[in-house]
Amino acid sequence: MMQSFLPYTLNLGGRLVDLDRPWVMGVMNVTPDSFYASSRVAFDEAAVAARVRTMVEQGADVLDVGACSTRPGSQPPSVEEEMRRLRVVLPVVRREAPQLPVSVDTYRADVARMAVEELGAHMVNDVGGGTLDDAMWRTVAHLRVPYVVMHMRGTPSTMQSLTDYGNDGVLATVFKDLMQKVDALHQLGVNDVLADPGFGFAKTLAQNYALLAQLEVFHQLQVPLVVGVSRKSMVTAALGVPAAEALNGTTALHTIAFMAGAHIVRAHDVKAAVQARAIVALVANQQPTTDNH
Repeated sequence: MMQSFLPYTLNLGGRLVDLDRPWVMGVMNVTPDSFYASSRVAFDEAAVAARVRTMVEQGADVLDVGACSTRPGSQPPSVEEEMRRLRVVLPVVRREAPQLPVSVDTYRADVARMAVEELGAHMVNDVGGGTLDDAMWRTVAHLRVPYVVMHMRGTPSTMQSLTDYGNDGVLATVFKDLMQKVDALHQLGVNDVLADPGFGFAKTLAQNYALLAQLEVFHQLQVPLVVGVSRKSMVTAALGVPAAEALNGTTALHTIAFMAGAHIVRAHDVKAAVQARAIVALVANQQPTTDNH
């Protein structure tokens, strides 16, 4: 598996940026209940600043800030609480990493609007793919920011009971869903759409690996491909380890994603993901040779 990388451009804050190599998206969760404890940031400016500086030093290309946990079975905070957390954190992120684009991880249109208009976020990453807030697509069209549309079913509290994909199977169903959403978003005027198959969201362990094994299929959507597998149950359930011990498995998954031509890999451990990308690039850049020795 070695997919040629397909370049795109993104309009980030009025600046046209070339997505001409894979990006590593550093994860920052300002929540008390995200599934991986070490990704949570203490709710104070010093802790946030330190986390941002670390991810920048390790080579993050974009930062993804979330203030509402979407782990399986989670119950969301109020809209007001999500906004309050972001109002504290996003200004610090922008100050500490002015050179990096910042994504806001939210499925709520009002939160997305506030994060972009008031706090300077450049991108919206929506795990609901528009299914959890009917106003989201119109909002991102108005905001004119890149939008990550992810596949999921139900809500974070119900999604793992919704894994029956019938005769069509998980790959065909997820692909068709994302294809329809990408087309609808373009028709609404959302120019920069990115697609995420939604690993771990309304998928069984076997279904997650079925999608990963055929990840290259999603390039037919003709939009950048986002992959979020870091320290998820794809690793923990498969290897029988807790999230805190899932770095090795995560790096293996990131390597597979890079080899399949993923454009953005969402990672809790930026340094390890950057190193995996470098190794895959070395392999991809090798020229065919007739030397058998």
